[in-house]
Amino acid sequence: MFHPHSDSPLNGGFSRNQPSLRRKLEEAPKAIDLFCGAGGLSSGLKRVGFNIALAVDNSPAAEATFVRNFPEARFMLADINQLGYRDIRESAKLEDDERPTLISGGPPCQGFSSAGRRKTGDPRNTLVSAFAHLVAELKPRFFLFENVEGFLTAGRGAAVFDLLDPTLEAGYHVHLRKVNAANYGVPQLRKRVIAIGALGILPTFPAPTHTAFGAPGAHLAGRHLPLTPTFQEIAGDLEMPQSHYANHVREPLNGIDLQRCMALLPGQTMKDLPVNLQHKSYAKRANRRVRDGIPTERRGGAPAGLRKLQPDEPSKAITGAAINEFLHPSLDRFLTIRECARLQTFPDEFNFLGTRTAQALLIGNAVPPRLAETFGRTIIQDLVTYQMEKPVRTSGSLLSFDPTLSTGMSPALNEVVTQVQKRYDVRMRTENGRQLSLYA
Repeated sequence: MFHPHSDSPLNGGFSRNQPSLRRKLEEAPKAIDLFCGAGGLSSGLKRVGFNIALAVDNSPAAEATFVRNFPEARFMLADINQLGYRDIRESAKLEDDERPTLISGGPPCQGFSSAGRRKTGDPRNTLVSAFAHLVAELKPRFFLFENVEGFLTAGRGAAVFDLLDPTLEAGYHVHLRKVNAANYGVPQLRKRVIAIGALGILPTFPAPTHTAFGAPGAHLAGRHLPLTPTFQEIAGDLEMPQSHYANHVREPLNGIDLQRCMALLPGQTMKDLPVNLQHKSYAKRANRRVRDGIPTERRGGAPAGLRKLQPDEPSKAITGAAINEFLHPSLDRFLTIRECARLQTFPDEFNFLGTRTAQALLIGNAVPPRLAETFGRTIIQDLVTYQMEKPVRTSGSLLSFDPTLSTGMSPALNEVVTQVQKRYDVRMRTENGRQLSLYA
């Protein structure tokens, strides 16, 4: 049975040494997972020794899957905007003076995602502010925040300020950076924004563990690092004759879908098909200009629409639509739920419930457990390092702001960087040809 945390090269060299590090602490650190979804963050955090004291989401589909996989954790079906400080404390069963070690979460990304039209007035965008204010009120030792790259320019930087203003005012020292999950051993080119903050100490932002090719900046992590696992290494064994896995229903294609699949080579997308095989809406969508700063109603652009994956490369980012858009590299079918889960680094024993569409959405929206494990491990290491030391008692600070993985920035992102520099008194430096903002 596949487990993404084994030490074999096949699975990316995932570590098994974390429990010994956790034993250096007096007790298991408590985590609260907001917007938990299927439990990608919780899965990685639990792996490194966190006790998931409470998980919160407003989706019944998420509740069913989370409760099945984390029967020991308390789950709260609720809208974060309707919850307060006391609701969270009581549900997590925190003692009078007890604070959680970590609050983690990735507010729903649909309002920010560059995969669709940007919705400046989307009410889900305010969930970033709700997350930040709960952190400021509950005052965990650490917080961990994850979102899509569109978070950085949403509302011309408003989302960034919604996160940073309350947490910095509460005294947190914060790193805010764009990363590619492939640089942390996740077998897909998945660009995300990560913020890690700590109260009283200076948190560590984990260094990349892998290098990858196929996305801007992914190779800049360091050519000396191991290569990110490929599709074939991660999912190839699923087609062995004796393989039987949950959520691995293989549905053969027929009709025009089969014609499209057979016409594409690995690495090709909808644009490589003859016009008569393209989706009817593709030409219209392909003519949209994909760049920051254009009117909201024209946001979108030329999506792949359909993509046949490369067997010897990491996958493209898994989304909720992957089971209808991502074609297997060598078989005439779309990816299965289990293949998507593998590429997201969920272990095979992780069960997804609900309709096939609901399962795909839960997987596509999840934080890869492998990525969560990496950051959880770093937090544990910081706890071990600082538990015997006197905490740093300074006001909150933005320790680093790294908004790009490449050497250039769009006009919209450059505008946000300028605002961040002025608002939080940061300066710029150059590293590997890229500009980063650092706390002055």
